[in-house]
Amino acid sequence: MGHDHGHAHGTVAAGHRGRLTVVLALTGTVFVVEVVGALLSGSLALLADAGHMATDALGIGMALTAVTLAQRPARGRRTFGLQRLEVLAAVANGLLLLGVGGYVLVEAVRRIGDPPEIHSGWMLSVALLGLAVNLGSLALLRSGQGDSLNLRGAYLEVLGDALGSVAVIVAAVVIATTGWTAADVLASFAVGCLVLPRAWSLLREAFDVLLEAAPRGVDLAEVRAHVLGVPGVLAVHDLHAWTITSGQPVLSAHVVVTDEMLADGHGGRVLDALGACLGDHFDLAHCTFQLESAGHQGHESPVHD
Repeated sequence: MGHDHGHAHGTVAAGHRGRLTVVLALTGTVFVVEVVGALLSGSLALLADAGHMATDALGIGMALTAVTLAQRPARGRRTFGLQRLEVLAAVANGLLLLGVGGYVLVEAVRRIGDPPEIHSGWMLSVALLGLAVNLGSLALLRSGQGDSLNLRGAYLEVLGDALGSVAVIVAAVVIATTGWTAADVLASFAVGCLVLPRAWSLLREAFDVLLEAAPRGVDLAEVRAHVLGVPGVLAVHDLHAWTITSGQPVLSAHVVVTDEMLADGHGGRVLDALGACLGDHFDLAHCTFQLESAGHQGHESPVHD
């Protein structure tokens, strides 16, 4: 016997598709400008920021593609449609960020002790433009980044770009006022060190979803206690909670109820109480329950706690 609440056909990120499109256009434009600026100024920090921009543009493009594909209706063997593509895009974004951060750090080490001539004017102008665009993109993505792992990946990428632009601006000012070109190498290190922790954080969250770990904020011990508190419920087993994609947590459980509840046809009342309880306390709108009598458990092998 199953019970289901709130079959969502769209993902949380879908409502922000237009914003992702605007951010993608802005990021791509700044990437081209920063590449030209890096070539004219000779700045590794600016080139590193341009590389980060390129990765962001690709990552946001994948995020946008994933959001679009995730809206296709479920059919055939893919009973949840393509919603998990958003999580796969987040993994790809994290891996790309790791690659960019590693490259920047290696190149910065190679320049230690032999910094090239830097044209700080070009470096400063382009970095200021990049910062302005990044701040605008952050404003567009901020409202949705807490709801979708995919949008969070895009938000973190743009945030890293903004911080990277600040590092480049500081380095450009130092070079312009003191002539100390090693500031460019230090800024490159700063950009690389900003990228790597964010990449790891994003990958860890995405892998938790792929490994079907319980959603954050859902304590299965508390869920079990709430289920056992429903009148007529004797026990619960095979309790599982996982996430399909951001904003789509699901839960399934085998619930043992009294024989009287099943015999008197009150199973629907138990299901309604279970769904309301978990939906109100844990924001689990998609729940499936199998109601069983106490004697049925012996027919299940194996039974998981």
